[in-house]
Amino acid sequence: VQLQASGGGLVQAGGSLGLTCAVSGRTFSNRGMGWFRQAAGKEREFVASITRRGASTYYADSVKGRFSISRDNAKNTVYLQMNNLKPEDTAVYYCAAMREYSYEYEYWGQGTLVTVSS
Repeated sequence: VQLQASGGGLVQAGGSLGLTCAVSGRTFSNRGMGWFRQAAGKEREFVASITRRGASTYYADSVKGRFSISRDNAKNTVYLQMNNLKPEDTAVYYCAAMREYSYEYEYWGQGTLVTVSS
């Protein structure tokens, strides 16, 4: 399984950005998916996750109401829509795939940089 994240870039505070994570393999619909981020000098932190069929989503308090995670199982893709971005959202964003029928993360993408200017 390989994960390819894209969509990062530079955006002004208050702006929006959409991230995409394309996942290879035939087991995508068997896996929950998540987004994490790591700011410079900080530990990686959870951002959002979505269950196998997209019925349930979970968010860190810091992004709740501003970010939205979704998935398209027909396209083996998970998305993260980020609105009302703040400078503190600046980080490298990683997508991750859970182990099949589990809540343990097993595979990680390479990361995409999001920079929010004030």
